[in-house]
Amino acid sequence: MKMRSTSNFPAVLGIVLVIANYAVAQEHPAVTAQANTVYVGVEGKYEAAPDTALIQFNLSVQEETAQAAYQHASKEAEQIRQILQANGVEPKTANLGFFSIQPVFDWKTAKRKLVAYQVTTDVTLKLKDFAKVGPITQQLADANVSETQTVNYALDNMDDAKSKAVEDAYRRARASADTLAHASGRALGELSYASVDTFENPRPLPRMSRPMAMRAEAAPAPTEEFTPQNVTVTAHVNALFNLK
Repeated sequence: MKMRSTSNFPAVLGIVLVIANYAVAQEHPAVTAQANTVYVGVEGKYEAAPDTALIQFNLSVQEETAQAAYQHASKEAEQIRQILQANGVEPKTANLGFFSIQPVFDWKTAKRKLVAYQVTTDVTLKLKDFAKVGPITQQLADANVSETQTVNYALDNMDDAKSKAVEDAYRRARASADTLAHASGRALGELSYASVDTFENPRPLPRMSRPMAMRAEAAPAPTEEFTPQNVTVTAHVNALFNLK
Protein backbone atom coordinates (compact mmCIF):
# COMPACT_ATOMS: atom_id res chain seq x y z
CA MET A 1 0.00 0.00 0.00
CA LYS A 2 1.32 3.43 -0.89
CA MET A 3 -0.04 6.72 0.48
CA ARG A 4 0.99 10.19 -0.61
CA SER A 5 -0.10 13.71 0.32
CA THR A 6 1.31 17.23 -0.10
CA SER A 7 1.21 20.19 2.23
CA ASN A 8 0.08 22.49 -0.58
CA PHE A 9 -2.94 20.35 -1.40
CA PRO A 10 -4.03 18.63 1.85
CA ALA A 11 -7.43 17.70 0.37
CA VAL A 12 -5.84 15.67 -2.40
CA LEU A 13 -5.27 12.08 -1.35
CA GLY A 14 -4.14 9.27 -3.62
CA ILE A 15 -4.44 5.71 -2.35
CA VAL A 16 -3.28 2.67 -4.21
CA LEU A 17 -3.78 -0.85 -2.96
CA VAL A 18 -2.59 -3.70 -5.13
CA ILE A 19 -3.43 -7.23 -4.05
CA ALA A 20 -1.95 -9.34 -6.82
CA ASN A 21 1.20 -11.27 -7.43
CA TYR A 22 3.80 -9.93 -9.82
CA ALA A 23 3.16 -12.50 -12.56
CA VAL A 24 -0.55 -11.68 -12.75
CA ALA A 25 0.05 -7.95 -12.59
CA GLN A 26 2.32 -8.14 -15.62
CA GLU A 27 -0.55 -9.46 -17.73
CA HIS A 28 -2.75 -6.40 -17.22
CA PRO A 29 -2.30 -2.93 -18.71
CA ALA A 30 -0.70 -0.45 -16.35
CA VAL A 31 -3.18 1.86 -14.66
CA THR A 32 -1.83 5.23 -13.51
CA ALA A 33 -2.92 5.99 -9.96
CA GLN A 34 -4.97 9.16 -9.79
CA ALA A 35 -5.74 11.44 -6.89
CA ASN A 36 -8.80 10.54 -4.85
CA THR A 37 -8.94 6.97 -6.13
CA VAL A 38 -8.27 3.49 -4.81
CA TYR A 39 -7.05 0.69 -7.09
CA VAL A 40 -7.41 -2.98 -6.12
CA GLY A 41 -6.55 -6.27 -7.78
CA VAL A 42 -8.31 -9.29 -6.28
CA GLU A 43 -9.01 -12.91 -7.19
CA GLY A 44 -12.37 -14.61 -6.75
CA LYS A 45 -13.51 -18.11 -7.54
CA TYR A 46 -16.48 -20.35 -8.14
CA GLU A 47 -16.23 -24.04 -7.29
CA ALA A 48 -18.73 -26.77 -8.11
CA ALA A 49 -18.90 -30.50 -8.65
CA PRO A 50 -18.56 -31.41 -12.35
CA ASP A 51 -21.76 -32.32 -14.13
CA THR A 52 -20.29 -33.55 -17.41
CA ALA A 53 -17.73 -36.19 -18.38
CA LEU A 54 -16.03 -35.57 -21.71
CA ILE A 55 -14.61 -38.66 -23.43
CA GLN A 56 -12.35 -37.98 -26.42
CA PHE A 57 -10.64 -40.51 -28.65
CA ASN A 58 -9.56 -40.96 -32.23
CA LEU A 59 -10.54 -43.51 -34.83
CA SER A 60 -7.68 -44.45 -37.18
CA VAL A 61 -7.46 -47.30 -39.72
CA GLN A 62 -5.11 -48.15 -42.57
CA GLU A 63 -5.68 -50.25 -45.68
CA GLU A 64 -4.07 -50.77 -49.08
CA THR A 65 -6.75 -48.81 -50.94
CA ALA A 66 -8.70 -45.70 -50.10
CA GLN A 67 -12.00 -47.52 -50.55
CA ALA A 68 -10.96 -50.35 -48.22
CA ALA A 69 -9.76 -47.83 -45.61
CA TYR A 70 -13.03 -45.94 -45.78
CA GLN A 71 -15.06 -49.14 -45.45
CA HIS A 72 -12.93 -50.22 -42.47
CA ALA A 73 -13.48 -46.85 -40.80
CA SER A 74 -17.23 -47.18 -41.39
CA LYS A 75 -17.21 -50.56 -39.63
CA GLU A 76 -15.31 -49.06 -36.69
CA ALA A 77 -17.86 -46.24 -36.48
CA GLU A 78 -20.66 -48.81 -36.46
CA GLN A 79 -18.90 -50.64 -33.63
CA ILE A 80 -18.77 -47.40 -31.64
CA ARG A 81 -22.48 -46.91 -32.30
CA GLN A 82 -23.25 -50.39 -30.96
CA ILE A 83 -21.15 -49.83 -27.81
CA LEU A 84 -23.00 -46.60 -27.07
CA GLN A 85 -26.41 -48.18 -27.63
CA ALA A 86 -25.48 -51.14 -25.40
CA ASN A 87 -24.80 -48.65 -22.60
CA GLY A 88 -28.02 -46.72 -23.08
CA VAL A 89 -26.39 -43.76 -24.85
CA GLU A 90 -27.87 -42.29 -28.02
CA PRO A 91 -25.19 -42.38 -30.77
CA LYS A 92 -26.30 -38.93 -31.96
CA THR A 93 -24.96 -37.47 -28.70
CA ALA A 94 -21.44 -38.35 -29.85
CA ASN A 95 -19.71 -35.82 -32.07
CA LEU A 96 -18.01 -37.67 -34.93
CA GLY A 97 -15.65 -35.55 -37.01
CA PHE A 98 -15.14 -35.72 -40.76
CA PHE A 99 -13.21 -38.68 -42.15
CA SER A 100 -9.74 -37.61 -43.28
CA ILE A 101 -8.07 -39.79 -45.93
CA GLN A 102 -4.29 -39.53 -46.36
CA PRO A 103 -1.87 -41.58 -48.48
CA VAL A 104 0.92 -43.44 -46.68
CA PHE A 105 4.31 -43.60 -48.39
CA ASP A 106 7.37 -45.75 -47.82
CA TRP A 107 10.13 -43.18 -47.29
CA LYS A 108 12.88 -45.79 -46.94
CA THR A 109 13.16 -46.29 -50.68
CA ALA A 110 14.84 -43.86 -53.05
CA LYS A 111 11.58 -43.41 -54.90
CA ARG A 112 8.82 -43.05 -52.36
CA LYS A 113 6.21 -45.72 -52.82
CA LEU A 114 2.54 -45.48 -51.99
CA VAL A 115 1.86 -48.37 -49.63
CA ALA A 116 -1.49 -47.62 -48.02
CA TYR A 117 -4.23 -45.16 -47.19
CA GLN A 118 -5.09 -43.99 -43.68
CA VAL A 119 -8.49 -42.78 -42.57
CA THR A 120 -8.78 -40.86 -39.29
CA THR A 121 -11.42 -38.97 -37.38
CA ASP A 122 -11.98 -37.69 -33.85
CA VAL A 123 -14.86 -38.63 -31.59
CA THR A 124 -16.13 -36.59 -28.63
CA LEU A 125 -18.77 -37.87 -26.24
CA LYS A 126 -20.42 -35.97 -23.37
CA LEU A 127 -21.91 -37.99 -20.55
CA LYS A 128 -24.04 -36.85 -17.64
CA ASP A 129 -24.12 -40.29 -16.04
CA PHE A 130 -20.61 -40.83 -14.66
CA ALA A 131 -21.35 -44.51 -13.98
CA LYS A 132 -21.19 -45.11 -17.75
CA VAL A 133 -17.68 -43.70 -18.15
CA GLY A 134 -15.85 -46.83 -17.01
CA PRO A 135 -17.85 -49.39 -19.04
CA ILE A 136 -17.76 -47.33 -22.24
CA THR A 137 -14.02 -46.61 -22.11
CA GLN A 138 -13.31 -50.25 -21.31
CA GLN A 139 -15.47 -51.56 -24.15
CA LEU A 140 -13.91 -49.13 -26.62
CA ALA A 141 -10.48 -50.39 -25.60
CA ASP A 142 -11.53 -54.06 -25.81
CA ALA A 143 -12.93 -53.49 -29.29
CA ASN A 144 -9.60 -52.00 -30.46
CA VAL A 145 -11.48 -48.96 -31.71
CA SER A 146 -8.95 -46.41 -30.48
CA GLU A 147 -5.33 -46.43 -29.33
CA THR A 148 -5.85 -43.75 -26.65
CA GLN A 149 -8.71 -42.17 -24.74
CA THR A 150 -8.92 -39.01 -22.66
CA VAL A 151 -11.55 -38.33 -20.00
CA ASN A 152 -12.16 -34.84 -18.60
CA TYR A 153 -14.70 -33.77 -15.98
CA ALA A 154 -16.14 -30.32 -16.49
CA LEU A 155 -19.13 -28.03 -16.07
CA ASP A 156 -21.57 -27.97 -18.94
CA ASN A 157 -22.41 -24.29 -18.44
CA MET A 158 -18.91 -22.86 -18.06
CA ASP A 159 -19.99 -19.32 -18.97
CA ASP A 160 -22.31 -19.22 -15.95
CA ALA A 161 -19.48 -20.47 -13.71
CA LYS A 162 -17.15 -17.76 -15.02
CA SER A 163 -19.77 -15.09 -14.35
CA LYS A 164 -20.12 -16.27 -10.75
CA ALA A 165 -16.34 -16.21 -10.31
CA VAL A 166 -16.24 -12.63 -11.62
CA GLU A 167 -19.04 -11.63 -9.23
CA ASP A 168 -17.09 -13.11 -6.31
CA ALA A 169 -13.92 -11.29 -7.36
CA TYR A 170 -15.75 -7.97 -7.68
CA ARG A 171 -17.35 -8.36 -4.25
CA ARG A 172 -13.91 -8.97 -2.77
CA ALA A 173 -12.44 -6.03 -4.67
CA ARG A 174 -15.13 -3.61 -3.52
CA ALA A 175 -14.92 -4.88 0.07
CA SER A 176 -11.14 -4.34 0.13
CA ALA A 177 -11.45 -0.89 -1.39
CA ASP A 178 -14.24 0.05 1.04
CA THR A 179 -12.19 -1.08 4.02
CA LEU A 180 -9.21 1.01 2.92
CA ALA A 181 -11.36 4.04 2.18
CA HIS A 182 -12.94 3.97 5.64
CA ALA A 183 -9.56 3.44 7.28
CA SER A 184 -8.37 6.65 5.66
CA GLY A 185 -11.45 8.58 6.68
CA ARG A 186 -12.97 8.63 3.24
CA ALA A 187 -16.01 7.03 1.59
CA LEU A 188 -15.92 4.76 -1.44
CA GLY A 189 -17.42 6.14 -4.63
CA GLU A 190 -18.40 4.68 -7.97
CA LEU A 191 -16.38 2.26 -10.07
CA SER A 192 -14.15 4.11 -12.55
CA TYR A 193 -12.26 1.28 -14.28
CA ALA A 194 -12.14 -2.52 -14.27
CA SER A 195 -10.45 -5.40 -16.10
CA VAL A 196 -11.23 -9.11 -15.80
CA ASP A 197 -9.46 -12.39 -16.57
CA THR A 198 -10.90 -15.85 -15.92
CA PHE A 199 -9.15 -19.20 -15.60
CA GLU A 200 -10.46 -22.74 -15.27
CA ASN A 201 -8.87 -25.99 -14.20
CA PRO A 202 -10.41 -28.99 -15.98
CA ARG A 203 -9.88 -32.32 -14.25
CA PRO A 204 -8.40 -34.78 -16.76
CA LEU A 205 -7.81 -38.46 -16.24
CA PRO A 206 -4.56 -39.83 -17.71
CA ARG A 207 -4.69 -41.18 -21.24
CA MET A 208 -5.43 -44.87 -21.24
CA SER A 209 -3.60 -46.85 -23.90
CA ARG A 210 -5.02 -50.02 -25.39
CA PRO A 211 -2.55 -52.45 -23.71
CA MET A 212 -3.17 -50.91 -20.29
CA ALA A 213 -6.92 -51.11 -20.76
CA MET A 214 -6.71 -54.77 -21.72
CA ARG A 215 -4.76 -55.64 -18.57
CA ALA A 216 -7.35 -53.83 -16.47
CA GLU A 217 -10.23 -55.89 -17.86
CA ALA A 218 -11.10 -57.46 -14.50
CA ALA A 219 -10.53 -54.29 -12.47
CA PRO A 220 -13.37 -51.97 -11.42
CA ALA A 221 -13.96 -48.74 -13.32
CA PRO A 222 -11.42 -46.04 -12.40
CA THR A 223 -14.19 -43.74 -11.16
CA GLU A 224 -16.05 -46.37 -9.14
CA GLU A 225 -16.71 -45.34 -5.51
CA PHE A 226 -14.91 -42.04 -6.08
CA THR A 227 -16.28 -38.54 -6.51
CA PRO A 228 -14.63 -36.43 -9.25
CA GLN A 229 -12.83 -33.39 -7.91
CA ASN A 230 -14.60 -30.05 -8.06
CA VAL A 231 -14.09 -27.78 -11.02
CA THR A 232 -12.72 -24.41 -9.94
CA VAL A 233 -13.04 -21.27 -12.03
CA THR A 234 -10.91 -18.31 -10.96
CA ALA A 235 -11.42 -14.69 -11.94
CA HIS A 236 -8.93 -11.86 -11.43
CA VAL A 237 -10.47 -8.40 -11.26
CA ASN A 238 -8.58 -5.11 -11.30
CA ALA A 239 -10.83 -2.26 -10.24
CA LEU A 240 -10.36 1.49 -9.80
CA PHE A 241 -12.84 3.29 -7.51
CA ASN A 242 -13.27 6.97 -6.87
CA LEU A 243 -13.14 8.32 -3.33
CA LYS A 244 -15.61 10.71 -1.84
